[in-house]
Order: sequence, then structure tokens, then C-alpha cells
Amino acid sequence: MHNYSSLCIIIRMTKLARQQLIVELAHEGPLPGQQELCKVLARRGFPVTQATLSRDINELHLVRTSEGYTLSNGDAPAEPLPTVSRVVRDFVREVRRAQNLLVIKTTSGSAQPVALAVDGEGWDEVVGTVAGDDTVLVITPDNKSAKLYKRALRTCAPDAANNPARGCRCNRLCRF
Repeated sequence: MHNYSSLCIIIRMTKLARQQLIVELAHEGPLPGQQELCKVLARRGFPVTQATLSRDINELHLVRTSEGYTLSNGDAPAEPLPTVSRVVRDFVREVRRAQNLLVIKTTSGSAQPVALAVDGEGWDEVVGTVAGDDTVLVITPDNKSAKLYKRALRTCAPDAANNPARGCRCNRLCRF
């Protein structure tokens, strides 16, 4: 794997971990202003700029109150869930179908966020997932559902489906 690819994976995984920490801190009570929150995150191993923190706050749907930033009234998820389209574009290298099963090959260490996103979408075509380090097994109720879901995954990353070398972050030919 190229150094650039490894760096991209680390950055994306760090964002998910950082956003998870922000949500955990928000569950403990109102968060301080952005400058103070930047310092808190840096002490916890996530040095960020104010601009990055502002994007995180927006993505997590935190609300500014007189006490500080809080989770909105039950509208925000308990933890940030990545979208399927995002994780497919960022991490998926190959999707293969075997009857009613889909095997999704990801970059190393990326199977968990992919499975989390797939489960979080709540598609009728997905019964469940099992994730390892770089492989996700998606169980569907029947062959037709597997074909439909594989087609849906292709639409999440049209560049990867139409031009594998352009859509792939690891510079290998991805097979959708």
C-alpha cells in the first residue's frame, strides 16, 4: 500500500474516532466553546483546527445553547454513522456476490465502518453483516436482493464502477 493511501485511511478513521469522542463528551454535558473544545480534543489526542471542529459540529447536528454545544433533542444519532456512499468511495475495493451473500473487500482496517454504515442504512435487502479487518460479509434474504444491493453499492461510487483506476484510493484495479 502506498504511503499516501495509508495516510488517507488514517485521516478518515481519525475523523470517525474524533466525532465519536465529541458525541461522548456531549453526552457528559454541554461542550465549551470551539476554542476550548479544540484544546480538550488535543489533550485527548485529536489536534484539530477551529474550521475542522466547526465542520464536525455541523455534521453531528450539535446545537449552540447558553451553556455550550449540546446534542439536539434526540434528533442526532447516538454516535456518528458514516454514509454508505462515503465509505464505499473511501474504503471499498471490491464487491463480489455468491448467491444471497455479498463479500465486500475494503482497505486494511476499514471493514468495521463499512459494516456499520451498511447496517445503519436499514435497507430491506440487508439481513445483517459480519466484519473482519478488511472484509465484510453482507447477508441478504435471497439472490435477487443480493443483486439489487450490489447494484446500489455501484451507484455509491460511480467512478469506481465505470473507471476502477480513477475511483480507487489504493491505485489498484477495484472490481465491482
